[in-house]
Amino acid sequence: MLTDVQNLKDKRGIPIDKVGIKNLHYPISVLDKKKSFQHTVADINMYVDLPHYFKGTHMSRFLEVLNEYRGEISIVSFPDILRKIKKVLNAGSASVEIEFPYFIEKTAPVSGKKSLMEYICSYKGTIKNKKTKCYNNDDAETEDESVIIIGIKVPITTLCPCSKEISKYGAHNQRGIVSVSLKFSKLIWFEDIINDVESCASAPIYSLLKRADERFLTEHAYENPMFVEDIVRCVADILKRNKDIEWFRIEAENFESIHNHNAYAMTESGYKD
Repeated sequence: MLTDVQNLKDKRGIPIDKVGIKNLHYPISVLDKKKSFQHTVADINMYVDLPHYFKGTHMSRFLEVLNEYRGEISIVSFPDILRKIKKVLNAGSASVEIEFPYFIEKTAPVSGKKSLMEYICSYKGTIKNKKTKCYNNDDAETEDESVIIIGIKVPITTLCPCSKEISKYGAHNQRGIVSVSLKFSKLIWFEDIINDVESCASAPIYSLLKRADERFLTEHAYENPMFVEDIVRCVADILKRNKDIEWFRIEAENFESIHNHNAYAMTESGYKD
């Protein structure tokens, strides 16, 4: 019989908050608003906590759980995966982070040319024991509590309001990234959040544009100057009206074209935990 080294006792008395696997590339299925499902490849991190009295965790069991859900890794199955990891590894808590490219077909505003636009999306979840009341001096019963956060990174165009105001011939503009993280009570579609963010930009970004499209978008951006402060406030104003969103964080970062620094703003609303 082979020795299970991980289950040997550790005498140093130091618990570990997170132990597991990182940077695993794995195929997953993502819910797609138009096509039901979209197949992509994710970067996955998986962790559990480790009590002070165990030497190590069983790394192979993370992969066993993942393989069990092969082809069914989506926001719908995500809570089940968390529960299964926690159970299989006999842990008090488990965390999973999944980041992946998500593609949406977009139509250029003038030429009508279609192309695929990439957005970086993520699921992040944690599940842990929650103590309940004790009865008759018995040990406290426990139940699981979980938090699941979805994330979306949306590339945009911004044009500086100050530059437009003080310049004779134009205004500096640049690409930026708006990062949205949110906790929800009902399913939230990536497409809907992406549309909300792009509506708050000076102009959206496309993979394929013809000259007429470029002219339209540069003129559109000129008519819609936005600071990073304007963008996070605009997106927050939209998300606050969505009753299915319990908490959100919005970050905007401009990759400045005439400065040697980036411009940044963040706002947060609701209670994540």
